[in-house]
Amino acid sequence: QVQLVESGGGLVQAGGSLRLSCAASGRTFSDYAMGWFRQAPGKEREFVAAISRSGRITNSADSVKGRFAISRDNAKNMVYLQMNSLKPEDTAVYYCAAVLRTLGVVVSPNAYTYWGQGTQVTVSS
Repeated sequence: QVQLVESGGGLVQAGGSLRLSCAASGRTFSDYAMGWFRQAPGKEREFVAAISRSGRITNSADSVKGRFAISRDNAKNMVYLQMNSLKPEDTAVYYCAAVLRTLGVVVSPNAYTYWGQGTQVTVSS
């Protein structure tokens, strides 16, 4: 069992920045590939960014490339999502997720086993 707790969401103006954090506990953190997803009202949950167990491999959605960056600190059992140049369309509940993985990154939400409770990000125009 892995417990995930997100933090760092809030209200920000368009063009601003936020840094989301996800604290993991319960298992060996470095055994898990991690991902960030988001869900806006009335929409399906969508992939934002993912990172491999070591942190050497990352992937992100085209809609956030160049603006968002995922990172992890295995010594602290943390994964982060740095969000810059935020747009109103980035407004959503953001979730971190974990999956036991040997190599690479995972982009499908269906593949993830553990999820946090989410943190709200609201970008005003």
